[in-house]
Amino acid sequence: MRVLTLGAGTVGRWIADILCRRRHSVTVVDNDPENVRRINSELDVRAIQGNASQSTVLFQADVCSADIVLAVTGDDEVNIVAASMAKALGARRSIARVYAPAFGDLSTFDYQRHFNIDSILSLEQLTASELTRAIRNPDAIPLEHFARGQLEVYEMPITNNASAAGARLRDLKIPGNVRVGSIAREGRMWIASGEDELRSGDRVSLVGMPDAVAKARGIFGAEADDRRSRKRIMIAGGGETGYHLAGSLSSHDYRIVLLERNLDRCDHLSKTLPNVTVINANANRRSILEDEGAGTVDFFVACTGNDESNIMAGVEARELGASRVMCVVGRPDYANVVGKLGIDCAVSERDVLARQVLGFLNEGAIISQSRLPSGEIGVYELEVVEGTKVTLATLADLPLAGRCLIAAIQRDGFVRVPRADDQLKPGDIVVALIDQSSAEDSLELFNAPL
Repeated sequence: MRVLTLGAGTVGRWIADILCRRRHSVTVVDNDPENVRRINSELDVRAIQGNASQSTVLFQADVCSADIVLAVTGDDEVNIVAASMAKALGARRSIARVYAPAFGDLSTFDYQRHFNIDSILSLEQLTASELTRAIRNPDAIPLEHFARGQLEVYEMPITNNASAAGARLRDLKIPGNVRVGSIAREGRMWIASGEDELRSGDRVSLVGMPDAVAKARGIFGAEADDRRSRKRIMIAGGGETGYHLAGSLSSHDYRIVLLERNLDRCDHLSKTLPNVTVINANANRRSILEDEGAGTVDFFVACTGNDESNIMAGVEARELGASRVMCVVGRPDYANVVGKLGIDCAVSERDVLARQVLGFLNEGAIISQSRLPSGEIGVYELEVVEGTKVTLATLADLPLAGRCLIAAIQRDGFVRVPRADDQLKPGDIVVALIDQSSAEDSLELFNAPL
């Protein structure tokens, strides 16, 4: 595929290198002549010097024939403008990387929709989502990015006294804006259908708006409200990764303590995260970790923004007795050695972004895709186009049961959980859970006729 990367900094160069190794045709644009010289001499790519937000530079980089444009400069505004221009000039897909949370806050302004960008990615939010999944369940369905943060996926076991135990899924009175996405039993996971009979001990994933999901939980099992039943999490570092991580974990299930050394940042965090205990403290000091109870937590997560600080804090928390220790590392080679230091999970920001970018390298109706660790279910973001089979009938009448579940529909900028009588329209973006054994047949419904 023809890939245009805008920005040759740490992230841009890393992406260009990965794509070269996979034999994609890569062009890189950067303002810094030294970066351009280094890229041209070290990688098998075409590097151009220029401002990524200028049309003349984009034309020089042959933006019109690009399959995907990745705007990953160090400037949020340049990335948004450049990605928008690239799409308008003929690129098939365009992606913008941003840092500031405001660009992903749909309550104030929808930058992605307004600028006609296929996706706005935050490296920090993606990293936080990876950590969140590791805390909840590594096999959990990742919808945070696909559904633009508007939907929640909640996994829970079916208890003996639950009304769902022994009942068929279609017979349960589940709210219309909640779907059961998957069922896991005896080491196997599959996409839920109305004919499935649920058993005590099964794990189900509920997909929907947070309030609706909370109401639906009672059908599958009684949950204690006792504060002591909630897991304890300590987050070291209140930067954007720590902020997104704390915000993504429900206060119903977790008691969160966040340590941040900058007092002004603590004031901001305490206002934006009302259910989180924010403490102005240096997480690199063993005495502070000991005083704040790091040795008693279920999860200790180090994301201070410095690899060495994260590793040291993680080692200290492990020695103090934290049940599970996780840390963020920027250098991928660090991820290979931290396990030897007693750290249970290391998340590399670059690896997270690389997987996300590779998920966008698709053809046809597929915008992006990923696969659950079990390998049995794929999560697809699909574009609905005119004349496809998927637009000809309601979801209930399409041959999807048991092999493809439409978990979310994005229409006119709004994301919602579909009902069985919904019919997809051209221009919709859907998130689908697809059984990999029947992926080809399911995706055929979304492909335009030749």
